Amino acid sequence: MSLVAQMAPDFTANAVTPENLIEPFTLSNLRGKYVVLFFYPMDFTFVCPTELVAFDNAIEKFKALNAELVSVSVDSEYSHYAWKQIERSKGGIGKLRYPMVSDFTKEISRNYGILLNNSVALRGLFVIDREGVVRHETVNDLPLGRNVEEVLRVLKSLQFTEKYGEVCPANWKEGAEGLKPTAVGVADYLGKHGQE
Repeated sequence: MSLVAQMAPDFTANAVTPENLIEPFTLSNLRGKYVVLFFYPMDFTFVCPTELVAFDNAIEKFKALNAELVSVSVDSEYSHYAWKQIERSKGGIGKLRYPMVSDFTKEISRNYGILLNNSVALRGLFVIDREGVVRHETVNDLPLGRNVEEVLRVLKSLQFTEKYGEVCPANWKEGAEGLKPTAVGVADYLGKHGQE
């Protein structure tokens, strides 16, 4: 069942902070900011570090949108910590600048509906608004990595609709016009763009 349009399930769990401290992390403490909460299967694997590093490489773009990145896997906080100590050139993830939450009990993954065979989390990603409501979710199977630029596009489209009260048509990108959610507005938009 989708969590879109529902409050994001809150949680408190141990996490490795950007400063390499192990501390309790509570999702609801980020209210007032947008949150990109993304799950990955396991530490010390193959596709996962490419995603973690790709999100880290784009962190300034997310921060410019008042958004925080939070990663979660079923590994322990000690596994997260150990993986962060290994340089990226040697298969590690290095100094990630966002929290790595430990879902060792698998309760968080279960509450978000992405726990696979009571074992690991699928590649679930949830865009949460400033009020704590899930506004977007995607779930990839284990071998399919995600596109960070698409997550940024979705976040920008959400902020566009909040600011202008318009909706975002197919393939909307930053700088494009929106669509007034009326029959006339749709007809006008399709009249201009129907052949593209």
